[in-house]
Amino acid sequence: MDDNRPAGEQGSKNAVENESLGERLQVGTERVAGEVQQEVTVAEERIGAGTERVVEEARQEVAAARRPWYQTKKWGSVLLIVYAALLVVFGLLAWWVASHPVLAIDIKITRAFQDIQAPWLQMTMIAVSYLGNMLLLLVGLIALAAVLFWILGLRLEAITIVVVSATSAIIDWAIKLIVARPRPSASLVEVLQAASGSSFTSAHVMSYVAFWGLLFSFGIILFRGHSWWRIALLIISALFVVLVGPSRVYLGDHWTSDVLGSYLLGGILLGVALWIYLYLKGKNVLASRGKMTEGLRKYVRR
Repeated sequence: MDDNRPAGEQGSKNAVENESLGERLQVGTERVAGEVQQEVTVAEERIGAGTERVVEEARQEVAAARRPWYQTKKWGSVLLIVYAALLVVFGLLAWWVASHPVLAIDIKITRAFQDIQAPWLQMTMIAVSYLGNMLLLLVGLIALAAVLFWILGLRLEAITIVVVSATSAIIDWAIKLIVARPRPSASLVEVLQAASGSSFTSAHVMSYVAFWGLLFSFGIILFRGHSWWRIALLIISALFVVLVGPSRVYLGDHWTSDVLGSYLLGGILLGVALWIYLYLKGKNVLASRGKMTEGLRKYVRR
């Protein structure tokens, strides 16, 4: 009987059914959208709460690790006093050797040291000083180290290596010019390796402390773990710094007071350089962005 209904009535019925279906679809869509929105809101709240918790924990950890401001100021003041005291000692030593170019104590120490005629000792002293005798080789080594640090993404460290070494050379040149102390003569001690120029300060000691001392410091500050290359870096750097002074005395190129003054001045320069470096590091100056840094991340201190 339905088939015999007029076409207008059948069309009205279809329109009502289509409208009802559209309403149901719209209601269903709105309900699903509401549920999704609700779930998204809940997820955002959870993420927000988790993020805030992580940030707060990080802040508490950093706050616990940092020194109170008064302790930081205290240690900064202590370092300033130490550097100032060392600088005063160096100044007095420089004035003394300028006034008394030849000191009896220097002669006694050099002669006593040179009395040890062991072949291994002489070869070791010559080998330690060799790098400082070859200026182009030393400059090339400094440049190579700077390039390697730069490639690894440690750009501030690379620049620091170059700047500290250059500053050390300029200071050494200026002090030599001012003090103008003559080198040990063959009439007083045995000169195994003759050198030209003034004796105070020792360019070898100054450059070794600036370069090898800085590499040793970076090995302590930047890297962690017991990897072979880190251990090698620390041992080699330490040996060069410790042995270069005695080698200059043993070879008859410098007096002990020259070496002492050079260690004092070089140590002051290195300490100030590290202080500036750590300050800039804390400000994220030239922060690491190199791709190869990711490969070293497990070795790098945070």
